[in-house]
Amino acid sequence: MLIETSCAYGRRLLRGIGKYSRLHGPWAFYRAAPFYRERHSREKLLSMLKDWGADGLVIREPKQNQAIIEMGLPTIISPKIDNKIPGLPVIYTDCKGVGRLAAEHLLERGFKEFAFCGFDEMIWSRQRADSFERRISEAGFQAYRYQHPKSGRLRSWENEQASIAEWLSTLPKPAGLMACNDECGQNVIEACKIANIHVPEELAIIGVDNDELVCDLSDPPLSSVALNTERAGYEAAELLDQLMHGENMADQIIIDKATYIEKRMSSDILAISDPDVAGAVHFIRQNARKTIRVSDVVDAIATSRRTLQQRFRNTLGRSIHEEIRRVRIEQVKRMLMETNLSISQVATALGYAGVEHFARYFKKETDLTPREYRKRYCAR
Repeated sequence: MLIETSCAYGRRLLRGIGKYSRLHGPWAFYRAAPFYRERHSREKLLSMLKDWGADGLVIREPKQNQAIIEMGLPTIISPKIDNKIPGLPVIYTDCKGVGRLAAEHLLERGFKEFAFCGFDEMIWSRQRADSFERRISEAGFQAYRYQHPKSGRLRSWENEQASIAEWLSTLPKPAGLMACNDECGQNVIEACKIANIHVPEELAIIGVDNDELVCDLSDPPLSSVALNTERAGYEAAELLDQLMHGENMADQIIIDKATYIEKRMSSDILAISDPDVAGAVHFIRQNARKTIRVSDVVDAIATSRRTLQQRFRNTLGRSIHEEIRRVRIEQVKRMLMETNLSISQVATALGYAGVEHFARYFKKETDLTPREYRKRYCAR
């Protein structure tokens, strides 16, 4: 297993592989970081692989491990730099879904100004930026994209912080910003302090990976797009098992899907100028686990139903009822993903009148039953 454990992605991938091994193994693992070659020559590593009698490999950086691939062992790649590994099974992150989910999160908060900060040289960052900007464009807005300094000297941590801070100062406010990953999001938050920009009041920020250590150490804590990496690791181990039993290595693809937004303080704000609409949205979210109706929202705001409906649609482009449904479904998804509660227990906790009604409602909104959703997005 030549996979780094310094980030959440690698750890979750390994966790999924380990889960498969416990159910279908046991397997014996030897785990070496991709940077193992810095301590030993490539020839030494190849010799050790042969001595171990390895049956299969999961590696992170194919370009830097080409000699290992050429050994001909069953191998699955999780590429970080190149996105095309002809003839080999790969684990890809759903960058299109990542960008779209982040954009929708910021759009739902009523922002009309948007930005993206990432790494120009990384294909996965560019793909996330493209998807984010495409969704923003579909909503009738545009997004500004940060351009890295060309000079290597200017890319040092201190200079890069100053460069990002200068760029952030030029953005119209308030704005919603997507960072390509959580580390980048944390850097943006620090750059905001240099530029005296308040988060989230002036700039709401969302990262990717939901690395709890990075997100919780950010100040304020960073919202993030959660990925289904543990499930991808499980599926990679399942495929590797098949390869080690004789299936041909081809262009098999495993997708690490974007699943939900882990909301934290960095984006916990509504960019809604209409105070009644903002109050209505806040009430709906505060009562996401309850069965509420449009009349409950109207009563909480103490205004006429017709007026609130019109202002709500003018501001957010959807009705109060549609917002209630959307928030409720997001709450269901979170509980299916993050808890071990049975389907009936989730239905009861959210106040649905019976599990069958709950399942029909969920399928109508997502085209999946709760059981199908959990099977697709949760690690086995």
